[in-house]
Amino acid sequence: MSSEIFCCDSYRFKVEAMKLFNINGTSLSLALYTDVTNSKELLESMQAGTLEPEVAFLNALLVPDIFPILAAAHKTLVAKSRDSLTTRTLHSELVYNYSGSKHITESLKRCGISDSTTYILAARFDATPDEIKAIEKLISGNEIDLEELGGRANQSQIQKHYKISASELGVSSIADAITCRIASRDAL
Repeated sequence: MSSEIFCCDSYRFKVEAMKLFNINGTSLSLALYTDVTNSKELLESMQAGTLEPEVAFLNALLVPDIFPILAAAHKTLVAKSRDSLTTRTLHSELVYNYSGSKHITESLKRCGISDSTTYILAARFDATPDEIKAIEKLISGNEIDLEELGGRANQSQIQKHYKISASELGVSSIADAITCRIASRDAL
């Protein structure tokens, strides 16, 4: 993750930047925010179709690792290349694919943000530098390092949502269990 340290008098503070991932030639920018205070406004803008730039907001409590997000992003890009998106936008498709459910509304409610979400993972495909700046301005919260996902994830909520048993966790990680569900959803 690229970051810069700024000094001002006796204070030092770190400014995080979105982390970039390459998925078969398409970039996915991710940023993690905590203490978000404007999730209600973000949700209303998304639902009205006025969010600019378009971005996916996920409930970060349900994200234990980046790998399942990348699997969902890959699945989203495959659907786009086949002109077979299930949802209206590429970014809502990412949230839908991450959910592991075949029910669109339930998926977006459960894995997307709500009025009271304070911990958000923001994702944008092929973001320009100006769009990254615009996304940072959209969110009223503190950007933190993506490495904090695992320690802040709500393990019991994830297990309940994805129906992950204790015996399954005995042979794989929670991130692997989610990824398997994302990959196999359409085959079941």
